[in-house]
Amino acid sequence: MSVGGVYRRIRAFLEEKNIGVLAEYVHEPSYTSEESARLRGERLEIGGKALLMKAKDDFCLFVFSAARKADFKAIKKILGVKSLRLATAEELLDLTREADSPDGSGCVPGSVPPFGMPILPFRLFVDPSVKENSQIAFNAGSLTHSLKLSTTDYLGVCGAERVFSFTAAQDTPPQGEGG
Repeated sequence: MSVGGVYRRIRAFLEEKNIGVLAEYVHEPSYTSEESARLRGERLEIGGKALLMKAKDDFCLFVFSAARKADFKAIKKILGVKSLRLATAEELLDLTREADSPDGSGCVPGSVPPFGMPILPFRLFVDPSVKENSQIAFNAGSLTHSLKLSTTDYLGVCGAERVFSFTAAQDTPPQGEGG
């Protein structure tokens, strides 16, 4: 299966920044963090989950350990917004559509990499749960291609605007989803 422009941009960007890739995986399509971890043979915790959300009128990317879940109430409070929701699959595809890709492809749910500018045109926020692991693994703009980096390298180049706590443990009830 071929890969799109997002994957190629990530690889070129990492090469330009002299960031070594610890592992590269080609696997069957994975749509969830749990599937991706299983296919990579990695612990769920090192997975970098990237969610595109619409906060008021802006789309922002939130990255956290795949072993945790987003706390919508915390995000709303820190960003000072009343409205926060996940991007739809259609919005995600449209906002990440690749002019430089032969088929004009973009990201689909499950393929969003944990990068802001210059890879994706979104403000990027990172949860401290990412720092709890020495490595971060993620689907790289593709459901079938994953990369693993050192967390230190990732944090040095990911384009994060801010690191703040916006997650809860998987077993706690969700807070203020939607709206």
